Amino acid sequence: MSLFNLKNKVAVVTGSSRGIGRSIAHQLAKAGAKVVVSSRKLDACEAVVKEIQSFGGEAMALTASISSKEQLENLIAQTRQTWGVIDILVCNAATNPYYGPATGMSDEVFDKVMRNNVLSNAWLCNLVYPDMKAQKDGAIVIVSSIGGLHGSSVIGAYNLSKAADMQLARNLAVEWGPDNIRVNCIAPGLIKTDFAKALHEDPLLSAKYNSQAPLRRMGEADDIGGIAVFLASPAANYVTGQTVVADGGMMIR
Repeated sequence: MSLFNLKNKVAVVTGSSRGIGRSIAHQLAKAGAKVVVSSRKLDACEAVVKEIQSFGGEAMALTASISSKEQLENLIAQTRQTWGVIDILVCNAATNPYYGPATGMSDEVFDKVMRNNVLSNAWLCNLVYPDMKAQKDGAIVIVSSIGGLHGSSVIGAYNLSKAADMQLARNLAVEWGPDNIRVNCIAPGLIKTDFAKALHEDPLLSAKYNSQAPLRRMGEADDIGGIAVFLASPAANYVTGQTVVADGGMMIR
């Protein structure tokens, strides 16, 4: 288990009060990391902290909106003040406020998607970079989506942002590799979370998906949490700039 040991590592996970982010926070804590649970709502974050503490993990709750650079700066500053340097960053929080054709999308909605799903990740990565550069060690995981690997007539801007996240990881992996900082993406398929509720609760879509996916099921949040642990751990010391697809095999049919 030493390959997956994150004892005393400090990890910040955005959007970790529910769904995939919550699972990632749980699994990082189980591997020994001290986890900052962050989202916009403090009570929801504190509930996850209590869950982590119930199995002996260490965590604290800090609020931040990914749309605010000032709040993200405060998130990182408060983490440093409490626990010191940040070893692991997981950029999980994202938004998808529009469902429909690109021709009907306003500039404001497009700007919001790109700001929250791409620019905020770039902000966070740059905020933790000094710590990681100074210690010549760090792991960044960006939660993208298989949407970034194919086109869509209804969630085009979201898919565009998720493709950009993959390229952000590749660019930073090249730029920061000499400092021993690894940057990778996870691209989940359809996961049964509140974020994808409209999709997985549609009986027709659900039946179609389950009949087409090679594993014959939709994903669960815990199908993703362990991948983040792998990418953050010594087991992935020679992995950078990659996108790990976790979609039950949908993209290889």
